[in-house]
Amino acid sequence: MVAPSAGSPGPRQRGFSRTAGPSPGRGTGAARATLRRRYWASVPARLRLLRAVTVLLAAALAVLLLVAGVGTLGTWSGVAGRDAPRTTSAADLDLALNDMDAQAANILLSNGDAGKGRLETPYTKAVVFYGDARNEIGHDLRTLAVAAQGSAADEKTVESLTDGFGEYQELIGRALENDGHHGGRPAALADYRRATDLLRTRLLPAASTLVSSNDAAFDTEYTSARAGLSAQLAAVLALGVLLLALLGFLQWYLARSFRRMLNPGVLAATVCTLLAVILGGQMLSASAGHLRVARHDAFDSVVALSRARAIAYDANADESRYLLDPQRREQYADAFLAKSQQLYGIQGATLSTYDSELATTWQAYESDHHALRFTGEFQRELANITFPGERTAAEKTVLTYAVYQRDDRKIRALLAAGKEQEAVEFCMGWEPGTSNAHFGAWMTALDKVTAINRAHFTSSVGTGRSTVTGLLPWTCGLLCAATILAALGLRPRLAEFR
Repeated sequence: MVAPSAGSPGPRQRGFSRTAGPSPGRGTGAARATLRRRYWASVPARLRLLRAVTVLLAAALAVLLLVAGVGTLGTWSGVAGRDAPRTTSAADLDLALNDMDAQAANILLSNGDAGKGRLETPYTKAVVFYGDARNEIGHDLRTLAVAAQGSAADEKTVESLTDGFGEYQELIGRALENDGHHGGRPAALADYRRATDLLRTRLLPAASTLVSSNDAAFDTEYTSARAGLSAQLAAVLALGVLLLALLGFLQWYLARSFRRMLNPGVLAATVCTLLAVILGGQMLSASAGHLRVARHDAFDSVVALSRARAIAYDANADESRYLLDPQRREQYADAFLAKSQQLYGIQGATLSTYDSELATTWQAYESDHHALRFTGEFQRELANITFPGERTAAEKTVLTYAVYQRDDRKIRALLAAGKEQEAVEFCMGWEPGTSNAHFGAWMTALDKVTAINRAHFTSSVGTGRSTVTGLLPWTCGLLCAATILAALGLRPRLAEFR
């Protein structure tokens, strides 16, 4: 063989030169083969893998249920301790503002001329109610100030309300002081007009804004909580079905490999898992149901009835204002009708036609409870009848309201006939058959409907909490038991390979 001469290129090489080593495909295949030999190639390896996956799935399901249960308890705490109280506090503020102004008008109307000719019982009651309303407003403002923290809009509204209420008290104080002097009624009326105008243009709109804002925040929290519960329920069912399928496969594999019909430990673990999934699903679905009852069936009615009560007190005050201030009688008559329409709305009704049209629409409702030919807060309540005794109480509220409305027409008729003192005494009196007595009967009926809904709201909150605290420990305990039982069931089979 002749050697190549110096400088010659030598034999031609094919391809490119590279370092020798295992190819990536061979490396991956080798790794898979190693994992297969370690975790699946032998019966003990398969049993250990199935045991590990069972433990992981059971732990994941237990953690999911624990997180869902703790979150649901937090939701109930928020509903009972924050969302509902701040909404009702705003509604109570709206009511107390109307009540305070109504009582100020009643004090002025029943005081006579600097105390001469005073109607003692109406005056004394008005003074007491005025003080109660003022104290209630102070309490509600403090509660709402705390609840508004974190919301710039609500904080600004509460601050404006607090400042405006201080100004309002000053004007009412001057009106009452002026009315205590002979010949001071004109000055007292001027101060009262400024005070009630402040109430209507600043305080009441701000209070209504807080009611709507807090109620909307509650509804947002409710919607989010319901959506979360639905998602958690779906996840629990999915994990539960997966875990049950795995236990079923494990039972089949043991029967096939060891020629036994059933493994008692795995069977017991399957039963525990099935019970845990059923109880966990029941906990979440029941919580969602109780939340719906608390928010929509009960609390929606509470809000509607609270608004109705505030409007009622303002309408009652319009009657006193109507008698107190001749210059604004037309304005206060229109305001009374507007508030009546907010309570029981009848399209196109006037004060002269309202009573007859109320009777007609109510007769239609009594014939068919779905024939709600009126609008307003009473319509909202009657469209949301849910609880035993609620319909009867709500219907009685409307019937007592109709009596009060007829009293209003009598007051206006007496005044038109020149019987002003008789009209004042009928409006301000507390004896049976007088307007205030009928107004009190109306408020008593209204409070009864509200109490029914409040009681069911409280009951739903309590039941929702007890559902979680009662079922959550069982579900987590059953899953722990399932894990232990599955491991114990596999232990004798694994021991056979030692």
